[in-house]
Formats: sequence, C-alpha cells, structure tokens
Amino acid sequence: MKRYSSRVFKTSLLGQPMAFLSGAEGNKFLFSNENKLVQVWWPSSIEKLFPSAHINPRKMLSSVIKVDALRKLVGTTDVVMKQHLQTSWDRDEVNVSLVAKTYTFALACRLFLGIDDAREVQKIVKPIDDMSRGILSIGVNFPGTAFRRAINASRAIHEDIERMIKQRKIDLSEKRATPTQDILSQMLLSTDENGQFAKEADIASSLVGFLHGGYGTVTAALTFIMKYLAEHPDVYDEVLKEQTEIAKSKESKELLNWEDLRRMRYSWNVANEVLRMTPPVFGTFRKAITDFNYAGYMIPKGWKLHWIAHDTHKNPVYFPNPEKFIPSRFEGNGPPPYTFVPFGGGPRMCPGNEYTRMVILVFLHNVVMKFRWEKVIPNEKIVSDPNPRPSQGLPIRLRPHKH
Repeated sequence: MKRYSSRVFKTSLLGQPMAFLSGAEGNKFLFSNENKLVQVWWPSSIEKLFPSAHINPRKMLSSVIKVDALRKLVGTTDVVMKQHLQTSWDRDEVNVSLVAKTYTFALACRLFLGIDDAREVQKIVKPIDDMSRGILSIGVNFPGTAFRRAINASRAIHEDIERMIKQRKIDLSEKRATPTQDILSQMLLSTDENGQFAKEADIASSLVGFLHGGYGTVTAALTFIMKYLAEHPDVYDEVLKEQTEIAKSKESKELLNWEDLRRMRYSWNVANEVLRMTPPVFGTFRKAITDFNYAGYMIPKGWKLHWIAHDTHKNPVYFPNPEKFIPSRFEGNGPPPYTFVPFGGGPRMCPGNEYTRMVILVFLHNVVMKFRWEKVIPNEKIVSDPNPRPSQGLPIRLRPHKH
C-alpha cells in the first residue's frame, strides 16, 4: 500500500489498481463527478451475479420509491411488523439477526412483489442467501464453490422473478392486478424520460438487487439498533418516551402513518448514530473514465476508486469522541456535508434510504412499545461477511412491559 498524502493513497484490491480518496473532500469529489470523471464499477463476481448490472437500478427504483408512494405503505409495514411480533417474538429469548432477517424479507416480498405467503417467501430467501455467501468470493465458477452456488442461485431467482413479471403483465391487462398494488406493478407501468418501458430482464435484475441489498443492509441496521439500545438504557428510555407519546395520540388499533414517522425525531437520531457507528455497507467502487488530477496526483483512466463510510464516520475531526454513542450529534443541522454517508451520495445514492427509514422506525416503534431487552452474550464479537453482524446473531432476553 502506498500513501501519497492524507487525502489519497493507492493499493491493489480485487486484482485491480485502486485509489482511496479520504475525508469529506474525497466523498464530495466522487459523488459529484459521477459520469463526468468516474462511473460505478463492480467486481467481476457481482457483474456475473447481476446480469443487468450495466443498467442503473437506482434510477429505475427511484422512479417508484418516492415519498408519496412510501406514505401509502406505512400502514402495510405496520401490519406486517405486528404480525411478525406475534409469530417470531412470542418467547423469552430471540436471535435478533434471525428475526430481523425474517421481518425485512417478508416485508420486501409483500411490498415489492405482492407475496405474503410464508412458503413463497421462503423459496426466495434461499437463493438470496446463497448469493450473499458468494458475492465477494473469488469469481471462479468451479463446481462446489460458493461462487458456483451463488451463480446458480442468481439464475434461479432471476428466472422466478421474470416468470412473476410475465404473469403480472397478464394480470394487469385482465384487471386481476392493480397498477398500484406493489412496486412490481408500478415498475411495469413506469416509463423512462424517452417514454420507453423497461425490459423484463432489467426489472428482474433491479428487483433482485434491491431484495439482496436491502435485505442485508436493513437487517444489519435493525440488529445493531437493538444492540446499542440494550447497551444504553438511558437512550432506550428516551426512545420509549417518544414512542409512547405517539401511541397515546392514536386510537386503539390505529396503524402508524407517515406523519407519525416524522414525529420520531429522537428515534431517528438514534438510528443515524447506529448507522454512523456501524454502517451496514462498507463502501462502494468507482472507475475513472478519463485521466484526472486529484489533490495534486494523477489518477489514470481505468483505475478503480473506493470510498469507505468508516473513513469519515469514525474521524474525530467530524465526529468528536467517535467511539462514543451520542445520538445528539444529529440534532439541529447535524454533521457537516459528505461526512455521514451510510447511503452513499450523489446520483448513485441508495434509492432505498427513505424506505430504510420507514422500515426502521416502524420496527422500532413496535418493539420498544412491547419490550425491554438485555443481551444474552455481553461481549459478543462483531464479524463481517460482507455486512457487519454479531457473531452469534445477537441473542437477547425479552422483558415484556407490564400494563
């Protein structure tokens, strides 16, 4: 590894010459020069697993995952979470990674594909898991390898979703499905700036990418929220106070709505501090599409670039006492621009950031209103594969509230 300065260093990663641009300045440079000096780049293993990786799934999904659309999904999300509490949290101890994974995937299948049958959901979980295990493996397609299993899983899930797409087109034409019943219907009926409908294969690849990415990252975020609230009872008490006020303002059995989420300011500050401490995505890659100069150093065309959320998230210049859990960092104007980047930035910013916010806050409201909890393994280690997770999945002991 060769460091040019505190702002730039180069190394070799994934068999590629790679430059790291550090700090908020590096983030700003990469995020604001998309398709000017750099463009998205994926390792070969990801290219092979997502056949339409050349398209911009963020652009396709951003056309349908808008605030106005999400407003209508809060109630459904609340219903799914309440059902999940009844079926998966009805015991003294739970493994948070497992129950969070079950919830996030069941919800994604319901909202994106209109699937609410647990058996059908399970059929999709298995190939997504196999893809996760092989996604950052060496991209050599030999029998018996994690990558071969991931390739087979990718092919199977793409074929399944393409079949769903063909059937949905028929259902829409025959009025057995509605244009707004889920994200799939909306994607099928949306057009680009040229009035063109997306290809079935591209829609399938976008949905697989979002199911895979959102499933892992949201599960990680929920798991670490539970971890930090167990470790900081004073923070838990403030979250409970805020959520209790919201619950008191509603009629019995009335579902959460978008305005309720807007009132969860402290709870969202807590979630943001969790995302700062343990960003669910390590970072992403870009490729130089022309020679350019940065901080006095030449980056040749074809070189790869990498940004890492931890680089700014754990920097005391931007976040004093970065190892301390302090939700108040996000009060007022919050951190400086380009320092808090759990969802990336610029044109490539994750389109699911508002979706993630909705899922987290609905989850948090329901769990906090029902339980306190404590960690079963006080000093459980954190591992990454590739998303961060507690090594044993964060088993917790539940303490239901006494009403």
